[in-house]
Amino acid sequence: MESIQLLNTAIIKSKEKKIDSSYEERLNSINKSPAIEAINKSITYLAETQNVSRDQAAIQIIESLRELDQVWSDYVTMEGIDRLKSLLKGESDSNSTH
Repeated sequence: MESIQLLNTAIIKSKEKKIDSSYEERLNSINKSPAIEAINKSITYLAETQNVSRDQAAIQIIESLRELDQVWSDYVTMEGIDRLKSLLKGESDSNSTH
């Protein structure tokens, strides 16, 4: 049990080192980007065409993007698992012939 807590703490601390803490600068840069301007227009379009508030439209867009990202993440993970299984199966097959 103590080892698990130690590992969990180490994982969290290692992630802290990778975080870029220049939030204001990063947000300012992103807010000025053409991509954000396009997303803003998309929010307005969705709100108008679906007769919802801009807040609701923004949430729908973000939820759709997150779901799309998750689907691809799951797909890539499963592809990797399938390849590992194939590699391991190939190794066990070659080991059993020797």
